[in-house]
Amino acid sequence: MLGTFLTVSARTDRSSAEVYDLMMHIDTLAKRSMSIFEQESLLSRLNDNETDVVDEHIQHCLSLARRISEQSGGVYDVTVAPLVEAYGFAAKDRQAKVNVDSLLEFVGIDKLQVEDGRLLKSDSRVRIDFNSIAKGYVVDMAAEALEEWGIEDYLVDIGGEVRCSGVNAKGGEWRVGIETPFDGNNSLGAYVQQVLSLTDASMATSGNYRRYYLDADGQKISHTIDPRTGRSAVTSLLSATVVAPTCAEADAYGTMFMAMPLEQALATAQKLESQGVKVYFIAAGKDDEYEIYYSRSLAPSLANVDGYHAIE
Repeated sequence: MLGTFLTVSARTDRSSAEVYDLMMHIDTLAKRSMSIFEQESLLSRLNDNETDVVDEHIQHCLSLARRISEQSGGVYDVTVAPLVEAYGFAAKDRQAKVNVDSLLEFVGIDKLQVEDGRLLKSDSRVRIDFNSIAKGYVVDMAAEALEEWGIEDYLVDIGGEVRCSGVNAKGGEWRVGIETPFDGNNSLGAYVQQVLSLTDASMATSGNYRRYYLDADGQKISHTIDPRTGRSAVTSLLSATVVAPTCAEADAYGTMFMAMPLEQALATAQKLESQGVKVYFIAAGKDDEYEIYYSRSLAPSLANVDGYHAIE
């Protein structure tokens, strides 16, 4: 689903074939709406100025993205598409030299407005990239579809982004792993650094240990672009796990944190905790050691907090 793995665990009388068909229907809806890889998707046509009509999915994601952009002081912005494409992270050929100053002229969610179901751009060259929010939003779509069937106990996992409700097959909370963020870790689930116990919650992890490359000067170019500078985000954070009420929020906040220096991420996490947003940060420490930071309200969900830093 969405080009990655899908797992659905649910207590239901529905057959696995019925659940699978439901998920594939949602997959089709999502790709038709928000995919930047499908040329005929609504989002691609909006980016190419072939239409200005938005659907409910794009409108919802834009509204949430605007709120998180404001909360982050512009660190999070879904209009980074021209930069992401120039760096070669959106199925586009990497540019030998990225003209950052030129591309930044088309970046900024303030250049977009939605009025009466239509997208208004202050510049036709503004493009939207929902890769930092769409997968989480689709997890929410899938979870809500299960709830419409009357299913109360479930876990939906699309590419490591999760939403769960109720209890697992053993009657306990759902247990979800956080991977160890070392460069080249492409073995999904093989290296688990921490296990969280969750129910009635969503979780997403963002990191720069899979999607990156080294440029001609040997500099690490990660897929998280700082929209303020137009360059790869510089941070000691290796991964940011976010637990939030919806998976779309968890997905977007994870990307936001990864675009921040550690101190800013910690300060922002502290402010957001009162809004039901909890974090588990893995940062680079001395001598290749990890430094772990966590929201105090997340502590009951963690298997272990010994030697970790509670965010004050």
